[in-house]
Amino acid sequence: MLVDSGAYGDFWHAPGKWRPVDYGDRLTRVRCAVVGNIVGVCGGSGAGKTTLVNELIRCLGEDRTSPVAFDSYYRDLSHITMAERTQVNYDHPDSLDHELFTEHLRELRRGRPVEIPEYDFATHTRTGGATVVQPTETVVLDGILLLHFRALRDLIDLAVFIDVDEKVRLKRRVQRDVRERGRNADDVQRQFRATVAPMHDRFVAPSAQHADRVVTVDEPLEAVARQLAEEIFAAPARRR
Repeated sequence: MLVDSGAYGDFWHAPGKWRPVDYGDRLTRVRCAVVGNIVGVCGGSGAGKTTLVNELIRCLGEDRTSPVAFDSYYRDLSHITMAERTQVNYDHPDSLDHELFTEHLRELRRGRPVEIPEYDFATHTRTGGATVVQPTETVVLDGILLLHFRALRDLIDLAVFIDVDEKVRLKRRVQRDVRERGRNADDVQRQFRATVAPMHDRFVAPSAQHADRVVTVDEPLEAVARQLAEEIFAAPARRR
């Protein structure tokens, strides 16, 4: 019998078997039996996707996990003027280069590293730089439209949707865009009313039906991450 010790406890395993050792309410941890789990965290803008992803990575282990944000795959709009870029609906599925995103996920599934494009949200263009992501035991995705695209759903082994009230999401969206993306608060609120909310109702909210788990606003994301980590460690990739 072998035991794998981690920050949250131990697992024992015999050939072909993995089972958590019982340490009461302490989260136990095991090296994943199957390489290539892809976890997708979806939900409206400001729902808490990044927070859940970070907590999940902490539980799974940074050395065993590769995060990939769908936000990095907005289409490059350097071919049009800045005035034209401001008129683009960035909450519509067409604004995302889902074809490249899908191909990159397939490459990671094959065990090959990929180059994630660097995107400048202030200019709505790709910088020309890239971040190399290595294939790991678990790849964790986040994005508002992850579950909208059938090709992506087919690659995701565990799909999670965070369902949060619109008022809460708007407040978080304003704070994030002002702090991280150099946006003006009034412009963010106008965009939210004009495109974010309507696109959420049309494309994002309906995609919750494809989730394996729907997380509600009253569930602590730290606890959700621990539960998801246990499920990931305890089961092989689902291979939808």
